[in-house]
Amino acid sequence: MQALADLILEGRPVHHRPWPRTIVDPMVWTSATVALAEGHWTLLGLWGEADAVHMALLEEPTGMIGVITLEGLEGGYPSVAQYHPPALRPERAIHDLVGLVPQDLPDPRPWLDHGRWGLRFPLGNRLPPPPETAPYAFLRAEGDSLHQIPVGPVHAGIIEPGHFRFTANGETIVRLEERLGYVHKGIEALMAGASLDRAVQLAGRTSGDSTVAYAYAFSRAVEAALQLEVPSRAVWLRALMAEFERLANHLGDIGAICNDAAFPLMHTHCGVLRERVLRAADTAFGHRLMRDRIKPGGVIADLDHEGATALQAAATEIGRTFPALVELYDNTASLQDRTVDTGILRSELAHRYGAGGYIGRASGRGFDARRALGYPPYNSLLFEIPVLNEGDVNARVWIRIREVEQCLSLIAQILDQLPAGPVCIDIPDTGETREGLALVEGFRGDVLVWLRLAENGRVDRCHLRDPSWFQWPLLEAAIEDNIVADFPLCNKSFNCSYSGHDL
Repeated sequence: MQALADLILEGRPVHHRPWPRTIVDPMVWTSATVALAEGHWTLLGLWGEADAVHMALLEEPTGMIGVITLEGLEGGYPSVAQYHPPALRPERAIHDLVGLVPQDLPDPRPWLDHGRWGLRFPLGNRLPPPPETAPYAFLRAEGDSLHQIPVGPVHAGIIEPGHFRFTANGETIVRLEERLGYVHKGIEALMAGASLDRAVQLAGRTSGDSTVAYAYAFSRAVEAALQLEVPSRAVWLRALMAEFERLANHLGDIGAICNDAAFPLMHTHCGVLRERVLRAADTAFGHRLMRDRIKPGGVIADLDHEGATALQAAATEIGRTFPALVELYDNTASLQDRTVDTGILRSELAHRYGAGGYIGRASGRGFDARRALGYPPYNSLLFEIPVLNEGDVNARVWIRIREVEQCLSLIAQILDQLPAGPVCIDIPDTGETREGLALVEGFRGDVLVWLRLAENGRVDRCHLRDPSWFQWPLLEAAIEDNIVADFPLCNKSFNCSYSGHDL
């Protein structure tokens, strides 16, 4: 097996931090694609520009990350998805956004472009739209006594829009096909030419429930590109915000999953605890979701004594009351009947798609960027990465439960060891083009941000990859052979982001 470091050496290096990027020829690109398909590496990201396509790869045993690039393209490039299915949706998105055609792509249908933008290829040559757009062609399923159930894109409540096309035999699902892209916001187009202050705000709005993770990843990518050392106190405060964001989301998810299994009591109690976290965050950081608190160079404001006391009190209350809720979940037979052996995701698929977060860890893939990459301050903290192998709804609940416990431990450690000092530094004017990449562990999994800074210090190009890109397809696999009534339960146990995916 070729090492990723050796693959990188086969190309022409580019000034890129903290991991290398190299420009390769189509032959090397294809060999990397085949190695992906054989399971040697994990696909971290795949994105394009008007005349170039980039692929970020992870070598899990060593923690090595590298980016390979094909540039000088005139319309097309060798498809990755023809060998490695996890690349299918990113490649369809590349065509929609920049116009490059993945050659031999197994599924050439549009993905993000619904024919409503008023132009084609907004990140490429911006062509006028075609006079007519054909209806989206869903895949056919053949067999006796099959019927289709269309759901969405408009859903009840405040759920974001997405279309789900079920093919069922009676109540049993034989195929689910998703249609996403309804909340495309043009984040990457808005990033082009933006100042760092504006760009980090945009990053934090990619997916609202992960605003800390996105601002965190964007800032680390900028700092890597500029080779900046952030003040130690700011580093620890960022991790504190990230753990509170993780805690709030896991508490909300546990309650919501139980609610979809007709057990609203858990939903109510978890909702109370989540609200306690959000109020403490508001007191400590000035915003319930901690939006716009992280920026390149550090954080916006310091944590005072009142804020630290509020965070500690919230963590203490949750640590005292949460175990009783865990016992309630574990001892409710009707709830276990709905979650155990429902929506099983096979370990093989979790590894092939590089599924992160609770989805991957409930199916045997123990990757966590905090541990695998050891970025500060996590390299100085003690925590465990819970992993299960059952891959069902119940396993995804238990991973969240164990991560709540780890969050509480990490919060206590951070508050106890929080160093003194400044919380931000100025961003220098380098006067040259720089590139950086960051991978940060959000509550759903690893969030990737790649960017190129222009000579004037503004963003030239930025790509943001939500973990949901590699998780949404797995929901289609996990729901097969389950009953239609269990889809809301399976869907909530995945809790993929619509907004983060749709950009």
